[in-house]
Amino acid sequence: MTLIKELTTNDEFVGFYLLKELELKQTNTSPAKDYFDLVLCDASGQLPAKYWDVKETEKDSFSPMTLVKVQGIVQLYREKPQVKITRIRNVSNEDGVSLTDFIRAAPIGSAELLEVISRVIESISDPAIRDIVSFCVDKVREKLAHYPAAKMHHHAYFAGLAYHIVRMLEIGEFLCKQRPFLNADMIKAGIILHDIAKPEEMIAQLGVVTDYSVQGKLIGHIAMAAGWITEAALRLELPLDSQQVIGLQHLILSHHNLGEWGSPVQPQTAEAVALHYIDALDAKLQMAEDALSATSDKELWTQPVRGLENKALYRMSL
Repeated sequence: MTLIKELTTNDEFVGFYLLKELELKQTNTSPAKDYFDLVLCDASGQLPAKYWDVKETEKDSFSPMTLVKVQGIVQLYREKPQVKITRIRNVSNEDGVSLTDFIRAAPIGSAELLEVISRVIESISDPAIRDIVSFCVDKVREKLAHYPAAKMHHHAYFAGLAYHIVRMLEIGEFLCKQRPFLNADMIKAGIILHDIAKPEEMIAQLGVVTDYSVQGKLIGHIAMAAGWITEAALRLELPLDSQQVIGLQHLILSHHNLGEWGSPVQPQTAEAVALHYIDALDAKLQMAEDALSATSDKELWTQPVRGLENKALYRMSL
């Protein structure tokens, strides 16, 4: 079976794929015709697709997050690859394929990732900070084992959030050794908590986000996490105006840096500045890695990466 990353323009192919997204639409022609707007994916990547010849009996035959067998051809649409599906059917037991075979996952197992996060929490020396972090992590510990860090842009796969946190912790450890004026407890806490409400913001199955929750749409993960810190302080009987509580809330509220990026305030502590750039560095390098890994080895350039100013990346051959 041909992996999605290996498909190039004009390739005709047959294979099994995960039907990640599905929407029944109508053309602008007269009379209007029904068609499916889809996203196909496997462990190597994803591609948008169109199925133009939807029969009346097929309208209710397919569902997102199921496996399908597809025959199609790769075409260019607005300079980006898109699959034109000629035949499609649901997978049967006789096909011998499993849903988990088509799910991209973090390169480190979720149990190991959670163990690293737990060890770091235990290493926080300030008991107030440590207890607040533990309280917030416990709210989503089960989901943290499999949730992605985002719907699309970075670490958007099974256990992606935990992987993102662990990679950031590695960067943070290095920075705290290089810049000992930074408060290591606050750096560790900020990294673990900056996206900790993502599992409540998003609705995900096997690492694939299908929608945002009501809380996610109306409040968002930044405000939710800041609220959890207040809740933790009240439960632990910590003063709400303590340096620990205010410092942690500031880390969460400022980590996107700018208002247009979702931050109510800008970083105004050294630890908040560090957290923003640690987060940005790991996210952007992951975007670069994902773009390169999703591109065929035969291709020198990736597709444009939205999170990297919509620039394509060149594969160095040194």
